[in-house]
Amino acid sequence: MSVSLFRGLGAVAPILLIAQAAHADLSAQDVWSDWKSYMSDTGYDVTASEAFENGTLKVTDIAMSMDIDGDTVSVTMGALDFIENGDGSVNVVMPAEFPMAFDVNSDGEAVTGSLLYTHDGSPMVVSGDTSEMEYSYAVDKGTITLNDLVIEGEAVPTDVAALTLTMNDIASNTVMKIGDLRSYTQSMTVASLAYDFMFQDPEGDDGAAFNGVIEGVNFDGDAIVPELEDPSDVAAMLNAGMAYDGKFTFESGSSNAKGSDGSDNFEIQTTSNGGEFNIGLSPEGLTYDVIQSDTTLNMTGSDFPFPISLSMAEMGVNFAMPLTKSEEEQDFALGLALREFAVPEMLWGLIDPTGELPHDPANLVVDLTGTGKLFFDLTDEEQMAAVEDGEEVPGEVNSLKINEVLLSAAGAELTGTGDFTFDNTDLESFDGMPAPSGEANLQLVGANALIDKLIGMGLLSEDDAMGARMMMGMFAVPAGDDTLTSKIEVNDEGHVLANGQRLK
Repeated sequence: MSVSLFRGLGAVAPILLIAQAAHADLSAQDVWSDWKSYMSDTGYDVTASEAFENGTLKVTDIAMSMDIDGDTVSVTMGALDFIENGDGSVNVVMPAEFPMAFDVNSDGEAVTGSLLYTHDGSPMVVSGDTSEMEYSYAVDKGTITLNDLVIEGEAVPTDVAALTLTMNDIASNTVMKIGDLRSYTQSMTVASLAYDFMFQDPEGDDGAAFNGVIEGVNFDGDAIVPELEDPSDVAAMLNAGMAYDGKFTFESGSSNAKGSDGSDNFEIQTTSNGGEFNIGLSPEGLTYDVIQSDTTLNMTGSDFPFPISLSMAEMGVNFAMPLTKSEEEQDFALGLALREFAVPEMLWGLIDPTGELPHDPANLVVDLTGTGKLFFDLTDEEQMAAVEDGEEVPGEVNSLKINEVLLSAAGAELTGTGDFTFDNTDLESFDGMPAPSGEANLQLVGANALIDKLIGMGLLSEDDAMGARMMMGMFAVPAGDDTLTSKIEVNDEGHVLANGQRLK
């Protein structure tokens, strides 16, 4: 995934690279040569025809290709003009309609087509020197359209598959530093981004259409790309210092989706009041963090007896994990947050028609961090295959910290924290699981009131309620009005205690 990310950035560089203030002379050949070098560093074989005349380098027949484990990807582009401005800067000029054809052969399946980038012809301005080039690009409107799609030799008409992406008020800036390690810093703003995508089964009524708008888009990213003979060796690239850190934010968004599958059909509308997406890749591992605010979702369909409306004040997912084996402990993390998750009264009416339960929005939050060791490289297919076949142990968990657990719904709330370490040399005390040591602290509020209401509604029997209350009595102690607390400990001797009482 990481190599694809960097190659993808390389492939779209002719559109997005940008620059400012000139502080040394650059020639047209300097800029084009560095583009070729950058593409090569990210795994492409690059060919083109070049002709220089009167300060303009015209580059035509641009072709980039790569081979990854037998799968091939190739991209060809329209002509580019590199024009020397006479002040040490260079304009890179794309025609108003700039085609980019692609040819992908993966697992024996061939897909070809082209993307047409349409803009007003504004140039990119490149300045700096051969050790640091700065690119700037600004345009009122840019549109990317899918054309001439062919799958397995069969042409796909536009009423079967279509894609259009429109961006307004694009401004981007990239500073490329060339040394022992190539690095770049990039920023981009887009006032609004609209997308429209559809596909239809040519032999039936099945299909779907998606469209939407994202407002106030901002992106900032940094990357380091080592120069290695084999850029597809991700483990070697990471060990050589490959890294990427990107942050994408938006102010608001909305989307629509509708489709059919046989006699079934659906329609979905969503809105959000902004969000953030962060991704990081480095020798320390992979990080991913997504958060979205004030999200609404409305659904109708043949499988739903009535329209469904959901809303959340916050929706987030994050994780962090190592990618390469190490003798030292490595950090990991996993988190999920659904805050103020509300369902419509119509849905509550099916469960609680008399309004016995509080209909307050629910919350679900899990925040875990810890340390562990990988005994193999996740980026190495041979090592991955050995693990999947059971020939190798994938790794071990050394510690786990429960930073937060929150579950609240129907008037009851469970919260907790915890901190544990694991002895991976002791696999006997807990039936093959590394022996834990540490404690967790939990608090449960409103459980008895909820049980009483469920009994009154006929959703819970007296016997089941008695069993639940006995279980709570074993693991928890009263701490106020319908409040229970529990301290679960595991000591170094392998004893498990609940509130000081030994259970194991």
